Amino acid sequence: MNSNFSRVAGLGGLLAATWFVGQLASQHAAAADSAKRPNILFLFTDDQRADTVGALGNPAIKTPALDSLVERGFSFANAYCLGGNMPAVCTPSRNMLLSGKAYFRWQGPLAPGEAPNFPLSFRDAGYQTYHHGKRGNTALNIQAQFEINKYVDENIERTSGEPARLVIDDAIAFLESRDDERPFCMYLAFGNPHDPRIAAQKYLDLYEPRQIPLPKNYLPLHPFDNGDMTLRDERLAPWPRTEQEIRRQLHEYYAVISGMDFHIGRLLETLRKLKLEENTLVVFSSDQGLAMGSHGLMGKQNLYEAGMKVPLVFAGPGVPHGRSDALVYLLDIYPTLCDLVGAKIPAGLDGVSFAGVLAGKTQTARRELFFAYRDVQRALRDDRWKLIRYPQVDITQLFDLRTDPDEIHDLAADPAQSARVKDMLARLAAEQKNFGDSLPLTVEHPKPAAWRPPPPESPKPGKKAQEAN
Repeated sequence: MNSNFSRVAGLGGLLAATWFVGQLASQHAAAADSAKRPNILFLFTDDQRADTVGALGNPAIKTPALDSLVERGFSFANAYCLGGNMPAVCTPSRNMLLSGKAYFRWQGPLAPGEAPNFPLSFRDAGYQTYHHGKRGNTALNIQAQFEINKYVDENIERTSGEPARLVIDDAIAFLESRDDERPFCMYLAFGNPHDPRIAAQKYLDLYEPRQIPLPKNYLPLHPFDNGDMTLRDERLAPWPRTEQEIRRQLHEYYAVISGMDFHIGRLLETLRKLKLEENTLVVFSSDQGLAMGSHGLMGKQNLYEAGMKVPLVFAGPGVPHGRSDALVYLLDIYPTLCDLVGAKIPAGLDGVSFAGVLAGKTQTARRELFFAYRDVQRALRDDRWKLIRYPQVDITQLFDLRTDPDEIHDLAADPAQSARVKDMLARLAAEQKNFGDSLPLTVEHPKPAAWRPPPPESPKPGKKAQEAN
């Protein structure tokens, strides 16, 4: 896309946007009356790339339930995880989502459980709060604050062949049996499509592996050492990455997403059956993306679009049908939902509300986005350009996302871009300071950037995995 504009489709969209503004005004006026607030259903998946929903532009994947949300809702084309302070990026991502704060703000791997946070804000706004999801690599301290807090056995969830079924079954039972007069706020944090990716044959049969297109930026090997080349995720496929292996893994990945979509469809149908759809705000997103062969990588331990960009869709009362190129973080969802339902937005959050974009009142939410991964990668993107810096090996990449959305052509060495690189490095340093990040962008003695895959026998048998997620 070549602009940062939100688009509301046609006259119907404009009318819907006008209605949405009216809805917001009425909700703010009735903030003390929680019974008038919409329900919230937040569907949050694990390791789902932004380009894995059919209605968001992927004709190869089959996701009818998620497509229905897109078709009646509002989608964000530039939603991102900020990054991670550990290889299991799921952990900081979910902690940032539910705290509204960047991971630089707390000590240790988990955000603290005290206020402000997502469940406490919505409890205080009069909601019955409900969480059900995976236990590993998540926001345990915050999730303990949900009024109903349940965990699924991730091994069973991921190996049953019916991804998301256990969580969805319980959510449906909850909706069908609840007699609480308060609106509900449900956060369903699935363990899929994270590996091991096991789908029932009926979902696998939806695809012919040889017809699944490779990522446009597929490479057999990453061209240099990005700082985390041999951790667990990267060992899920041998080096070099072959087209056959990537298609095999994409087949399983897509089949799991389709299976998960089937069960999400059951939940959405339950909302309709119980006449809750018209008063339930549904949000769909994921904790971060996954390389799956992009740039010769397999995991999410990178700051490319494939690693950090996520799908993000809102649907429900007052939400117009449309699409936006506004730059947003996952950690912005918390204050945005507060804004949409007339709840108080806590002070001191790094997250900012983008409700104005949904309402058609503004075209942008943030001027630029900062990204970070451990002490080996930093990045900055604006509405057109993206710069990635690898301090440990003294490499800088520059991509024109307007003409090269798949980050194939690195322009950092182009003399015509030298001023831009210098300016973006300075802006990156400024954003680091804003978020409390003290990592130097240069080191005195950089490591060699050249990298060779380990021999097939590595790692040694019995060696503990570097990352367990």
